[in-house]
Amino acid sequence: MTLARTSYMAHRDGEMPDDDDPLLAFVPAPHTHPRRNSITGDRQRAFVAHLAATGIVAEAAGHIGASLEALYKLRHKPGAEGFAAAWDEAVDRGVLRVEHGALQRAIEGVERPVVSGGKLLGTCRVHNEALVMFVLRQRQPGRYGTTPKQELRPGHPEYERIRGELRPKPFDEVKESILRKIKAIEEAHHDQWFESVRQHWPSGRPIVRTLPAREEPGDSS
Repeated sequence: MTLARTSYMAHRDGEMPDDDDPLLAFVPAPHTHPRRNSITGDRQRAFVAHLAATGIVAEAAGHIGASLEALYKLRHKPGAEGFAAAWDEAVDRGVLRVEHGALQRAIEGVERPVVSGGKLLGTCRVHNEALVMFVLRQRQPGRYGTTPKQELRPGHPEYERIRGELRPKPFDEVKESILRKIKAIEEAHHDQWFESVRQHWPSGRPIVRTLPAREEPGDSS
């Protein structure tokens, strides 16, 4: 009994785009002095078409008989903007196909063999709960997200509060804060000293704090 493949590899190869697909309507990267092995416009379109079907750059390069080095070099040449954009769109199609496959497996599950004593008894359908939760979190982060960090973006009250706390304060504000703390410490120590003296002073005698007499200008003895 042969089991059908149910992983994403079973659907890795997508459909080749039609000849009139807008994806292939890009302006090819120019060749001022084309050679026999140059990646001409036709080869560029064949590369993009195969990339859209497979999503794998190396396979698309091998399909047209070109090296990855040559393709990336061509991609970054002046005038290759259309080729680069078509390349990116072809990769996006491959990623979208993987996303659709993951969504399908999350909903439908996959078939797994049931084996006993070395014999295949049949199959059972299994759902990947981790995959289901991943798809839900990506599709509905506000409802199924598990961490507040998914919600913390510029403009969010909590985001702005944290950014305000981390923003450096002006020097004058920092200086004033330090001076207030120093004054509070001095007053606390003074009150502790005064209370200690009061407790040890003979009962019934008031505490009088005197200061040395201040000499006025011109006084002499």
